[in-house]
Amino acid sequence: MTRSGARCKVSHVAALLVALGGAFGTLLRFGVNLWCVQLGPAWPFATTLVNLLGSFGLAFISRTLPDRSWLGVPLTLTIGTGVFGGFTTYSSFNLEILLLFQRGDSVRAVAYVLATVFGCLAAGLFGFWCAARMGV
Repeated sequence: MTRSGARCKVSHVAALLVALGGAFGTLLRFGVNLWCVQLGPAWPFATTLVNLLGSFGLAFISRTLPDRSWLGVPLTLTIGTGVFGGFTTYSSFNLEILLLFQRGDSVRAVAYVLATVFGCLAAGLFGFWCAARMGV
C-alpha cells in the first residue's frame, strides 16, 4: 500500500471513531438534559452543566492523552473532537482561550471571547430575525 493510501485509510478510521464518539457525546448530552428537567426552568442547568463538564474534560484529556491512540487514531481526536464535540462545543472554545492565555496572548484571548460571545449573540438575533421575516 502506498503512503498516501495508508493516510486515506487512517482518515477513514479517524472519521468513523470521531462519528462514534460524537454519537456517544450526543447521547450523554441528551441524558443530562433529561436529568436536569427535574431542576426546573429557572436556569439553563443542562447547558451550564455540559459546558462546565466539557470544559474540564477537554482540558483534562488534552493534557493526559495526546500521545495515546486506539486503532492508530489519537484518543484526543476520538474523545476530544468526537465525544466532547457531541456533548458540547463550548469546551473547545474554552480550551482555545486557555491556550491563548498560556501562550501569553492575552489580548487575542480577550478579543476571541468578546468576538465569540457577541458574534454568537448577533448571529442568534439574526436567526430570530430571519425566521420572523419568513413568518415562522
